[in-house]
Amino acid sequence: MSRRFTRGGGTLDYEVRGDGPDVLLLHAFPFDLSMWDDVVVALSPQARCLRFSARGFGASSPAGALLSMEGIAADAVALMDHLGVSRALVCGLSMGGYAALAMARAHAMRVTGLALCDTRAEADSPEARSSRSALAAAVRAKGVAPVVEAMLPKLLGATTHRERPAVVARTRAAMERSAPNAVADALAGLAARADQTGFLREIRVPTLCLAGEEDVLTPPADARRMADAIPGARLVLLPGSGHLPCFEAPEALAERLRELLGARP
Repeated sequence: MSRRFTRGGGTLDYEVRGDGPDVLLLHAFPFDLSMWDDVVVALSPQARCLRFSARGFGASSPAGALLSMEGIAADAVALMDHLGVSRALVCGLSMGGYAALAMARAHAMRVTGLALCDTRAEADSPEARSSRSALAAAVRAKGVAPVVEAMLPKLLGATTHRERPAVVARTRAAMERSAPNAVADALAGLAARADQTGFLREIRVPTLCLAGEEDVLTPPADARRMADAIPGARLVLLPGSGHLPCFEAPEALAERLRELLGARP
């Protein structure tokens, strides 16, 4: 069951489950903490899983403006402080990966390891920023339907679309629960995020760079570039999965996180 704590004039929706070393899970766009349900079921016997909904998503208070990756990282550290957690393995997927990099850069002493899943270090191109701006305007005018229709075909792999209709339906329902203002604020934050490619070589904790083999949004080449740049990083590609292994391959993702926990310094 999720709980809430007060932070910066608002509240954040969070959940803690399991026993063992702490793993902080940062969710993708446009989802909330429930995105991690299957991963937490698989991982919680070996780890204490901490997760929260970014501002405006789930039951968390709205951001009220651009939802920055640095803001998500700061909220993550505040949650750790609230729970008395000094350090954690940080796993971020897609938008959560951008926030994980921001957290590792600004709060390095709080991070024991990094799992960068279906994400990239580069900032948006001018064309991508323009596309996000147009999509945000459509969302503010029409609700979340434009995001669902534009992104759902790309979020899941071809195998999932072909063979797992229940996963497709579940993913669609999770997207449709998101508040339009939160989606628009997050699109602005994604477009404004910093380029982290130069920072990668400074990472000194055990790091996993993971991608679905069928991911067309942040394809395996993006994960490979990060793994090549981060000292000692491990590259893992998941067959039959697209951009959302939390839905498409949760047990495999949990197993990779267990392995990373074993590599903690």
